[in-house]
Amino acid sequence: MEKTVEARRFVVRGRVQGVGFRWFVEREAHVLGIRGWVRNNADGSVEVLGIGAREQLAELRSRLYQGPRAARVDQVDETEARPTADLATFRIEGAW
Repeated sequence: MEKTVEARRFVVRGRVQGVGFRWFVEREAHVLGIRGWVRNNADGSVEVLGIGAREQLAELRSRLYQGPRAARVDQVDETEARPTADLATFRIEGAW
């Protein structure tokens, strides 16, 4: 049985910029086999687009709450997104 591909947009708030959070997310996404991107937002949050199976995205959400050692995650907002076929891997995008 083939797994359904889903997409989720996460916005992570707290002390998440300047602490290696984007590199942490990139590494975790690669380990989980998730496609998408991560970027800093102007308001101090970090935004993540993840594309994968429901179980993969649930595990990514869990890891976003943990973050790297220097981070402090106060909140993770999650919304549905549209899967895009043009993302073949996971990458760090430029800030703003």
